[in-house]
Amino acid sequence: MGKNGSAGAARKPSGEPSRKKPADGVSRRALLIGGGVVAAAGTAAVLARDEVKRLWWQVPGIEKPRKPGELDYAGATWVAASEANWRRADRPDDFPIDRVIIHVTQGSFASAVKVFQDPAHRAATHYIVGQDGRVVQMIRELDVAYQAGNRSFNERAVGIEHEGFVDRPQDLTKEMYTSSARLTASICARHGIPVDREHIIGHVEVPGTDHTDPGPHWDWDRYLELVRRAAAAPPSPTPTATATATATATATASPSAEA
Repeated sequence: MGKNGSAGAARKPSGEPSRKKPADGVSRRALLIGGGVVAAAGTAAVLARDEVKRLWWQVPGIEKPRKPGELDYAGATWVAASEANWRRADRPDDFPIDRVIIHVTQGSFASAVKVFQDPAHRAATHYIVGQDGRVVQMIRELDVAYQAGNRSFNERAVGIEHEGFVDRPQDLTKEMYTSSARLTASICARHGIPVDREHIIGHVEVPGTDHTDPGPHWDWDRYLELVRRAAAAPPSPTPTATATATATATATASPSAEA
């Protein structure tokens, strides 16, 4: 509608047949305009409804159904991180997942599990991989882990910790590389993430971070080749059961984990 949309209609050219108004006195123009308003309102209502459907789980008192201890990766066991170290989400519906972030714990496997269970730590990753190849999942992939010190990257990434120290190349074992590569291949397959260095990154590469992991001894060429081999292998069975890693939950602490 222009500036003078409420003004009367202009005089019609000579010879053009006149049009009668509806019996109730409402012009066709008004009906069209009114219909447009109704249509626009209807569209807005649909969009609002879709937004509510997408974010309904954020409404106080409403929780999206979850199964305690449910796994995203069949090769893992479940040990829950403290709820203070992650944020409930509905990825990839609310935040698309397009990154895997590689971390090194700066401590033992047991210490990483313990600090991720500590609400005061305020950080955690979705998975931890041990030097012996064992994998623990502590946060669901659909939720946002406080892992990278960058909100945007947290919202779009799955994080994997690896047991060891960045200045000790002997900590990066064959078993760890192989197990982690299988895990990353599975994550990439589920979320359509390309297997390359743009989408599989180190914590050190996250904008704004002050962390250095996975460190100078992490062999990216070797790791990506293992991920590609794992991606080409027959798929692992879909996880249907839950598991609990009791040994890690009761282990004594070592140096704090780097989140």
